[in-house]
Amino acid sequence: MNKLGIFVNFWSKTWDIDYKYYIDKVKRLGFDILEFQAQPLLEMSDEECRKIKRYADDAGIKLSYSLGLNRLYDVASRDRYVRAGGVKYLSEIVYKIAVMEGELFSGVTYCGWGVPDHFVDEKEKEDMFCRSVDSMRQVMKVAEKEGVTVCCEAVNRYESPLVNTAAEAIRYADMVNSQNIGIHLDTYHMNIEENNIGDAIRLVGKRLRHFHTGDNNRNIPGRGHIDWDDVFKALKDIEYKKDIVSEPFLMMGNEVGYDIRVWRPILENPTEENLDAGAAELLNFTKKMLNKYGM
Repeated sequence: MNKLGIFVNFWSKTWDIDYKYYIDKVKRLGFDILEFQAQPLLEMSDEECRKIKRYADDAGIKLSYSLGLNRLYDVASRDRYVRAGGVKYLSEIVYKIAVMEGELFSGVTYCGWGVPDHFVDEKEKEDMFCRSVDSMRQVMKVAEKEGVTVCCEAVNRYESPLVNTAAEAIRYADMVNSQNIGIHLDTYHMNIEENNIGDAIRLVGKRLRHFHTGDNNRNIPGRGHIDWDDVFKALKDIEYKKDIVSEPFLMMGNEVGYDIRVWRPILENPTEENLDAGAAELLNFTKKMLNKYGM
């Protein structure tokens, strides 16, 4: 059965968090997984990382890790020194995840997160793609050694020009050509970029290693207009048994609200009590959909 999780910034407006507090929270709410941004791990000692992992283990909570790569470490950059710094940065994150006995590192790992400050035409996109692939092959040497899967997440056009669709994610993974490269799909991004979400899921098939849910405006799944029957029917068709993590972003303010471009409260009166109720709602919704399709 699929393990179900939630991204910590459902509640937190900062990327760095009180890990134990949110491990306790998701445990109480009934989730299996807590996902959070990987980069703060670099500020911790290995022993601090292991303590968080032990605490999560004691609570029965699995940890997963994602990232929107800072442009300072853009592995698709024209500047070879920036690319080299990005390879080192991603490799160090992979090592920290391995210290925490983590299995998976996902998100926008393949280029600087956000739209570039220059015009990207077809040739430039292909050049970026090839530079990124070359960089990621170097990162994958560390990932293979440490036993960590690094996922390429297809995201919408406003968050990257490089990998927007399932087909582009497949091409990227094929070119990197590592047993430790995975593909990560997200319903919010697919809602913008794919002609049909179900077909995109089926196209990736058994190569799908991580899956995020969020409705069309990044609201709680079930509150928007995404066809969730189409989504879960496709997951059933490919016999998807891996993790499903919900990633709504509901609140304005601070670094997360700015980075995600949340310009209005998606959830009215987002008190912690109301957010907890929303988290319980999305967990129940996901369980009902899984049950409906016999997953």
